Amino acid sequence: MGADDRSINHASRVYDRGSLAVDRRGTMTEPATSEPGAVTPDAPRVLWSPPDDPTTTRMGRFLRDHAPAEVAAGGYAAAWEWSTTDLESFWTAVWREFDVVSSQPRGPALADDRMPGAVWFPGARLNYARHVLASRGRADDDTTVIARSQTRPDDVVSLRDLRRRVGSARAGLRRIGVGRGDRVAAYLPNIPETMIAFLATASLGAVWASVAPEFGVRSVVDRLSQVEPTVLLAVDGYRYGDRVVDRRDHVDAIHAALPSVQHLVGLPHLDPAAAMGHASPWPDLVGEAGDLDFDDVAFDHPLYVLFSSGTTGLPKPIVHGHGGILLEHLKALGLHLDLGHRDRFFWFSTTGWMMWNFLMSAGSVGAGTVLFDGNPGHPDLLELWRLVADADVTYAGVSAPFVMACRKAGIRPSDDLDLSRLRGIGSTGAPLPATGFDWLAESVAPRAQVGSLSGGTDLCTGFVGPAPLVEVRRGEIPARLLGARVEAWDADHHPVVGEQGELVITRPMPSMPVAFWGDEDGRRLHEAYFAHIPGVWRHGDWITITDRGSCIITGRSDATLNRGGVRLGTAEFYAVVDPVEAVGDALVVHLPGDDPEDSMGRLVLFLAAAEGHDLDDEVVAEVRQRLRTDLSPRHVPDEVVVVPAIPRTLSGKRLEVPIKRILSGTPIEVAASPGALANPDSLQAFVQWAADRAEASD
Repeated sequence: MGADDRSINHASRVYDRGSLAVDRRGTMTEPATSEPGAVTPDAPRVLWSPPDDPTTTRMGRFLRDHAPAEVAAGGYAAAWEWSTTDLESFWTAVWREFDVVSSQPRGPALADDRMPGAVWFPGARLNYARHVLASRGRADDDTTVIARSQTRPDDVVSLRDLRRRVGSARAGLRRIGVGRGDRVAAYLPNIPETMIAFLATASLGAVWASVAPEFGVRSVVDRLSQVEPTVLLAVDGYRYGDRVVDRRDHVDAIHAALPSVQHLVGLPHLDPAAAMGHASPWPDLVGEAGDLDFDDVAFDHPLYVLFSSGTTGLPKPIVHGHGGILLEHLKALGLHLDLGHRDRFFWFSTTGWMMWNFLMSAGSVGAGTVLFDGNPGHPDLLELWRLVADADVTYAGVSAPFVMACRKAGIRPSDDLDLSRLRGIGSTGAPLPATGFDWLAESVAPRAQVGSLSGGTDLCTGFVGPAPLVEVRRGEIPARLLGARVEAWDADHHPVVGEQGELVITRPMPSMPVAFWGDEDGRRLHEAYFAHIPGVWRHGDWITITDRGSCIITGRSDATLNRGGVRLGTAEFYAVVDPVEAVGDALVVHLPGDDPEDSMGRLVLFLAAAEGHDLDDEVVAEVRQRLRTDLSPRHVPDEVVVVPAIPRTLSGKRLEVPIKRILSGTPIEVAASPGALANPDSLQAFVQWAADRAEASD
């Protein structure tokens, strides 16, 4: 996909967002090189400001058309308060704004507001796929999917072709007996066929479950065996950069371990001529034309099952419903990211991370979907930014670790690429340090809104993040999203502002899980989110909500470092340590002291070297000094341990809690699921360190 490929760059097509650059993209209110001391820690520098006229954004028009006059005139704070107190009015307004189609009267927005157990739109009969494949301002010939893969040539799909291919896949699934409630599992990469199979599954009212092909056999079986799929769609292999990965043996082993599977369908992605044992060929499934139709289902009918990371036990099978996901994603994509039919939306993800599901909803607001399959660092860290430029992406999402890797490598994508259409950059997966904000603003797209988000698989969305009516300040998440009653609670369960507290959600959201698959009495769901504070969702993060309404996530509350009664968020450490040039990765844990009366315990910082660097005494001394100076003496670790690598999940998250359990003596097979890790061999160094520590204390 080159810069001169007119099928992708569309040099001749009408694209009028550029004329709204100042209004839609906002302006830099201060240069990135402000004078030292120009801002205080309580008021970080503003990097992006919203337009003077709110109605140049869909959120502004939505509030003008649907909210009470005093709310529309009261700014974002008033809008958030309305959206989280008058849930009936707000979610009904979202339904109307985005023309949600129901074949029966929908009933009240919220018939029962219990948590868990909220009942949304009890009369509705709808289908998620119908809305993703609707026109939404697009013409049939408009490009709606752009896919880049390191395994095969790029693919460009029009709306007409996407509908045709979904219709064929739907017909193929029906021929092999798939119907409402059946589970279709996918061991597929982020390519158009996966999107097509998902939408076809949803159109039938069947239930989708996907895992990425980089998952090992045990990790796949641990997940899919819980939902007992009748169909397994699997790939023969893929290329990850210049590495060839053959997955045929894995597919055979997974199939053998899933007795519920009645039909195995093989997709020859790596080698079109490859045989996949006794699997039915993908062309046989989709080779016949079929009408595109949609089976309407109840609002809470299962759409897909997402799986938790599996780092602390068997992955939780989280069931999300058609209506809840549709409404939540319409709100998040249409109002908060301000996406419409002139946009192209990209978020780097594999099919095993909830951001893939989030990306799949782009069509529900008319936006084009941009897919990437491969190694984002091959041949270099400009690879994703090349795709953003080539595909005319207007909103791009990446992970915070990727941003920091780009910054550390010293690349400046804006020097080499045309990123002028990029008006928004999302970051998730971990808290984005302030220096990450700086790098995006200075080196990628100076006028783009940097949108740091936090949320999770549990809700398949973000609950804090950007809004087109809220300024972006360096190092802060701009706002709590509309409809998400996020609060910070102290130890006495009182809301606090300006200080760190437990992140809770005190009112229901439509995309809260319908259930855990197989959890007939709801006990596992209750224990996961509501057992700690009855009737209140406890997410497991520490959050600070400023008096400006912005948010700062400071790490998992169950991985928090508690020294002498003072809580220290792990993200604070990483914001200081990660930018050190010689440090490639880091992980901090707090272990109890040998003396039961020792409230300080032992703070241990594990460091892995950046490529081409050594972590010698000088670097360790620099890290200690930075922690002391930038944070406090209490943040200085008792011990710094150099390890070959820091364990991360396949979605890039540090294994803070599992590593703490391993260091406390929990067997590795109980504390973590190696198949859910990007680098499972990295666990061994921590096992050895724990053993050496135990031996030394005897």
